[in-house]
Amino acid sequence: MKWLALHIDTSPAGLEPVETMLSSLGIDGLVIEDEADFRRFLEQNRQYWDYVDEALDKAMTGKCRVTFYVEESENGFAQVAAVRIALADLKKKHPEEYAPLLMTMDGIEDADWENNWKAFYKPLEIGGRLMVIPDWEEADSRGRVALRLNPGLAFGTGSHATTRLCLTELEKYVRRGMKMLDLGCGSGILSIAALLLGAESAMACDVDEKAVDIAYENAALNGVDRSRYTVLAGDVLGDSGFQKELGSGYDVVAANIVADVIIALAPNVHHLIKKEGVFICSGIIDTRAEEVRSALEDSGLLVLEANALEGWYCFVCR
Repeated sequence: MKWLALHIDTSPAGLEPVETMLSSLGIDGLVIEDEADFRRFLEQNRQYWDYVDEALDKAMTGKCRVTFYVEESENGFAQVAAVRIALADLKKKHPEEYAPLLMTMDGIEDADWENNWKAFYKPLEIGGRLMVIPDWEEADSRGRVALRLNPGLAFGTGSHATTRLCLTELEKYVRRGMKMLDLGCGSGILSIAALLLGAESAMACDVDEKAVDIAYENAALNGVDRSRYTVLAGDVLGDSGFQKELGSGYDVVAANIVADVIIALAPNVHHLIKKEGVFICSGIIDTRAEEVRSALEDSGLLVLEANALEGWYCFVCR
């Protein structure tokens, strides 16, 4: 089946009236793109990001758009016709306030368009031992440690440079019987990889509660049960009770987050790792690498390795 994606460009004041108009026609499941919300999100979550893709920033400039989908069928075209009539009426009543009220259309092949993103993820060899395999793909791991993954809504597929950097370091430092902690676990890829590489147990946490279920689901895909793996949701920086719940004495702690969080974490790393344990941190854009390195060293950590890939840095400390 073929779907039609329709976009209505409007002004900030026009977003709600357009949504109301579409809802009155029985059209829901809308995608709203609003520069004001985008800027507000960035400002409210500044501690979690360092870099905004230039193309994305440019694309969102001045954007006030409502997108909806209809089937390419007689019924779908009837809905489009109804929208055109209602849109013309809205434009007549608010010629300037809601302008431009322009509707454009493009086609999307495959009724399963929500899953089209899966086509971009293929089995990926990382380092000397690992192969990350999307759960919907069949692949021969060719003697490598196979890590099956369904990222769902959480960050961490193995394709991003920061994840590859961390996985490569885990290969070097994880040994049988070790205890590992994954801070900001997302899909759980780092902690699950540590277990597959020989760690005895792993603890993982994330501020996003959805990550808990996703990480457990990915662990199950790899035959990892909850006797060895614990995933929690909480704020490792702002919640002292949660910090105690995570415990200490880890052989390896990994944090693939962002520079500001790593800087804030640095003074607490010694409380998490054993005397000879290592802290692997990434998610650091190259323009902030020296700032992060200084914060790590100022906290008494010795930087053992500093590696870069595609403009991102990873530090290994003790």
